[in-house]
Amino acid sequence: MTSKKKHIQSGKDEVPTMKGIRGQVLTFKADPFFHDEKDCYDFYPDGLVAVRDGKILDVGHFEETIRKHPGLTVTDTYEDCVIMPGFVDCHLHYVQSPMIGSYGDTLLNWLNTYTFPTEAKFKDKSFADMTAKMFFRQILSQGTTTANVFATTFAESVDAFFEESERYGTRMISGKVLQDRNLPDQLRDRSAEESVMASESLMTKWHGRGRQMYAVVPRFAPTSTDAQLRLAGELYRSHLDEGVYMHTHLDEAENEIEWVASLFPEAMSYTDVYRRFGLLGPRSVMAHCCLMEEAEWQMLHDHGCGVAHCPSSNLFLGDGQFKFWEAKDPARPCRTGIGTDVGGGTNFSVLRQLGEAYKVGMLQSQSLSALKGFYMATRGGAATLRLEDRIGSISPGNEADMAVIDLRPTEFAEWRLRFSESIFDKLFVLQTLGLDNTVKATYVGGRKVYDRDRDERFSYADKR
Repeated sequence: MTSKKKHIQSGKDEVPTMKGIRGQVLTFKADPFFHDEKDCYDFYPDGLVAVRDGKILDVGHFEETIRKHPGLTVTDTYEDCVIMPGFVDCHLHYVQSPMIGSYGDTLLNWLNTYTFPTEAKFKDKSFADMTAKMFFRQILSQGTTTANVFATTFAESVDAFFEESERYGTRMISGKVLQDRNLPDQLRDRSAEESVMASESLMTKWHGRGRQMYAVVPRFAPTSTDAQLRLAGELYRSHLDEGVYMHTHLDEAENEIEWVASLFPEAMSYTDVYRRFGLLGPRSVMAHCCLMEEAEWQMLHDHGCGVAHCPSSNLFLGDGQFKFWEAKDPARPCRTGIGTDVGGGTNFSVLRQLGEAYKVGMLQSQSLSALKGFYMATRGGAATLRLEDRIGSISPGNEADMAVIDLRPTEFAEWRLRFSESIFDKLFVLQTLGLDNTVKATYVGGRKVYDRDRDERFSYADKR
């Protein structure tokens, strides 16, 4: 990268109307599962991202882009780093942050032993506030700028999450969890009708407020009565045109699938349960999908649903293995993103999930390239959430959410990357090493809300 000192202002954290961020820039523009790889991304070895009022104004080679915008000030320059779209986490539970890393067993025993007692604490707003604060620090330090997140039964858990998201200005999706049977009394909704009314009230409060977006969230079929699933489906469908989501779990483990079959004997499959209650649609996001029949993939494709690959969680709990090559079958492709699934997942890093996803594929002789992996972590995740027109790519008009990946986060990593040629070779090494300090900075709406090397690493968008 050639030096252009006259364009660089160091030590400034103000956000002018128009500013530039300089470094190696990588962004995605097409799905490498279905297109020639060379047509799927743009890479600028010395690039410049121009940002104005929270959105991408322009991106390209430094010399060309700086000439096009004579009033542009370069506020941040990154040596030996890659600027890329912020990561998109398509499935996780912020309310399970306090129990991440708990000793596992089967999925259902793990839920009863750790998950439900932890989530019961979120009726206390102060506990929810504390957890939300810690959660956002974790995901932002890992370069995640948008996530599709489970709260839990209580309105307090939803309010705490969205309030903290507002402070950072992040685009987030969440909602009250609907669950009125087969779980402890302190966590169970008292009635299907009241629970869905409470969800609708929270939707009215939060959906479309700034960058916040709401999801109708039945936990999974076994923890909802027929009445609750029916009302949830009605709520979801009645607000589809407003961009409301539906978010749940599907086909994660063998004993879970057997339980669903016993509870819903009239359904052809686990996926068919959700179809019968009107819960499949273009912003339905199904987590896990490890043990799918072909008819279920076809059903998800026909309804335009998205799916979340959660490799760390599936490995940790010994569930099935998500088959990305089935999800991306060109005959009936499904929009596919990556999920950390904290707290079944053992870390908050989407980048580290890519390392786990590669291993899961290799168990069945299916290799996942870095190009395909990082696509799923950015633009592919955005497409899974039907947000590819706003996030997931560094392209003019998109929201300026970006992660800065350090190509020399440790002495060993810097030395190892000397032997890697292409940018994707280097990124593959970093995802495989799984280091915890790979993200140097995170931008939300053009503001640097996380800076690894700053004394005060995290900064709210409103500076309070």
